[in-house]
Amino acid sequence: MSTFQEMPLQAQLQQALAAMKFVNPTPVQIQAIPPALEGKDVIATAQTGTGKTLAFLIPVMEMLAATPAGKVNALVLVPTRELAIQVHEQYEALRSKKAPRAALVIGGLSEKVQIRALRAGARIVVATPGRLEDYMRRKIVDLRTVRVLVMDEVDRMLDMGFLPAIQRILGALPVERQTLCFSATLERSVQGLLAKCTRNAVRISLGNILKPAESVLLQAYEVPAMQKASVLRELLYNESGKTLIFARTKRGTERLAKDLMRDGFNATMIHGDRTQSQRSSALAGFEAGKYKVLVATDVAARGIHVDDVAHVVNYDLPAIAEDFIHRVGRTGRAGNAGLATTIVSGAEMIDLRRFERMLKLRIQRKELGKVSANAQKKVPIPITFARKNTNTLKSRTLDRLPGEFFA
Repeated sequence: MSTFQEMPLQAQLQQALAAMKFVNPTPVQIQAIPPALEGKDVIATAQTGTGKTLAFLIPVMEMLAATPAGKVNALVLVPTRELAIQVHEQYEALRSKKAPRAALVIGGLSEKVQIRALRAGARIVVATPGRLEDYMRRKIVDLRTVRVLVMDEVDRMLDMGFLPAIQRILGALPVERQTLCFSATLERSVQGLLAKCTRNAVRISLGNILKPAESVLLQAYEVPAMQKASVLRELLYNESGKTLIFARTKRGTERLAKDLMRDGFNATMIHGDRTQSQRSSALAGFEAGKYKVLVATDVAARGIHVDDVAHVVNYDLPAIAEDFIHRVGRTGRAGNAGLATTIVSGAEMIDLRRFERMLKLRIQRKELGKVSANAQKKVPIPITFARKNTNTLKSRTLDRLPGEFFA
């Protein structure tokens, strides 16, 4: 099955896929969609950027088309607001005029709009667990008619402390239902939950989910702490494409973004203390090219899908090795070339070597070259950084993308 046209999909969905230039399904879509269309439970893991969102939306939309209009028939649970918004947007882009609208249930947006969508007869709900449970307590939403449950980034939802809420939500759903679980990683802590909420699930695992895509070049600079900012500036001077920079804390993200803006870089930021409107505006501006640099906490590691990120920079290392993979997965998507640079100093050097051992990675060490000589000069001076091929990426699927709680 090499094209979507070969799949037994309704004509209107085929037309929508063709209009969006979705022609050839990705490996996870090829393996997950057929059993899901048959009504089987699915547990799928694959690397970031492989099209998992479309892999569950297509079966959900087929189910809705074959089910008489009524109450909520599909529930998509995700860990973050940003991811919920992107899944909702993908669904709305694919649905025909006759297909039911989706209700978006998340914090940070107008409650009136969300409640109005639910009461208007939305048959699919895309939600974060905290806000959905709040609506359940207030009897705003009834989940007793759900036929398909999707849990995207289920491991992340558990990491963020959503297990009690998820268990209560599962308790409100019909026992007889289909369950589809998708994630980039699947830790042992998740397996118990999946065993309880799925039945004879088809297990799909593609590639090494704890390794970045082969198209991403990994490199690192080991420098004194006082030179990290200078190395970052030189990297940005030598990058013509979009750069996503990760800092560990909200305060560090704010400080770094403001420093870069003062240095003349077209930068913006996203972290947990920013309003939903500010986060959405920053992401939209970065995706549209209004900003060339986005500085973020790990809120962006699983959920921001910007097609043409040329360079990911780890200004601070993440707390856990898995988050390193999700960060660098923001570049080099769908087989295109990408570059991921890590700038480390002091004790971070030990952590970087530990990550390499745990993830079985080989990260190229780069020399400082002329950077150190110009550490205090905020001027663009050409240096011999490793370059890479930057391919223009075509808009494809939305991805996973962190949310109700932010780093």
